[in-house]
Amino acid sequence: MMMVNDDHGMIKVDFKKSKRKHFGSTNSQKGDIVMHEVVDLSKMCLDALPLTSNINLGIIYKLDISNNNIQVIPESLTARLLNVGVLDIHSNQLKTLPNSIGCLSKLKTLNISGNHLQSLPKTIETCRVLEDLNANFNQLTKLPDTIGFELINLKKLSVNSNKLSFLPSSTSHLTNLRHLDARLNHLGSLPDDLENLINLEILNISQNFRYLETLPYSIGVLFSLVELDASYNNIKALPDSMGCLRRLRKLNIEGNPLMSPPPEVVELGLHVIKEYLSEKMNGAHQNSSKKRSWIGRLTKYGTFGGNRVVQEEREGYLMSSNRTFDGLASPMNMGMFSPRRIFSPRKYFTMKL
Repeated sequence: MMMVNDDHGMIKVDFKKSKRKHFGSTNSQKGDIVMHEVVDLSKMCLDALPLTSNINLGIIYKLDISNNNIQVIPESLTARLLNVGVLDIHSNQLKTLPNSIGCLSKLKTLNISGNHLQSLPKTIETCRVLEDLNANFNQLTKLPDTIGFELINLKKLSVNSNKLSFLPSSTSHLTNLRHLDARLNHLGSLPDDLENLINLEILNISQNFRYLETLPYSIGVLFSLVELDASYNNIKALPDSMGCLRRLRKLNIEGNPLMSPPPEVVELGLHVIKEYLSEKMNGAHQNSSKKRSWIGRLTKYGTFGGNRVVQEEREGYLMSSNRTFDGLASPMNMGMFSPRRIFSPRKYFTMKL
């Protein structure tokens, strides 16, 4: 039993009566069964969390304290959640996160949506096994500058409904990222170097309204992209490089003052849009005075030309050494898809035909 102060008196929170589950996992080294605990303290009208309880915080795997009125999470409490893998604190009154969140070395899922956060502590970058970060519906104006260099296992990043004016350039190094949701912000641009996001399948940058006017040419090198929502922005022209998005199956561009492709092409659907952009990239629609971009030169060098067919295997693309692009997603290979290497002699890599 624990007591928590409230404006109306004392609230009794009994961990024995809270929703608690036990489950076991095998210690592969010793063969022992290690017990983990799921503690659900959601929707209990809590204004604060106590520092003591009748359970060992070190064995908690999932802690749900969502839908309360918690304003502060004590540093000392977070530091003791040594084995927590899932932390759900959405829909509270938090203005900051404790710096000790960096101690959660086993954290895989973090839900901090629906709070009043204006920034994330830099220490969050030490949660290197984190796979799912949900920071929707806050007041974030920026993300940690080097977040993409550290959270290398992140698969889903949700930062919609905030006040972000840009995504840090390090975001392009999240090589395991599959889902990026940055809608309803103030984004004025996306990072130029998106070519390392080789596993990105879903990208939602809709409803940045007047702020977002262009998409980077490197968006055409997102080989795994299946869904792109860029609706309700201020985009006047789609990059020609998008004609190379072979896996793209869903494209939403309504609510933009598009001039390229023209409305009559857009009305004919995704297949025609990609065909139009591909032909334009190859020069069929080019103005002779238009300056060539590096992605336009990819066609000239055969990277995306009709003479070169790329075979797919699982979720990557085959290399001459029978490795997928996924296998190259490490810091030492960050520059594999940079323009410098693409235009260099074929000693760097050759796509299997």
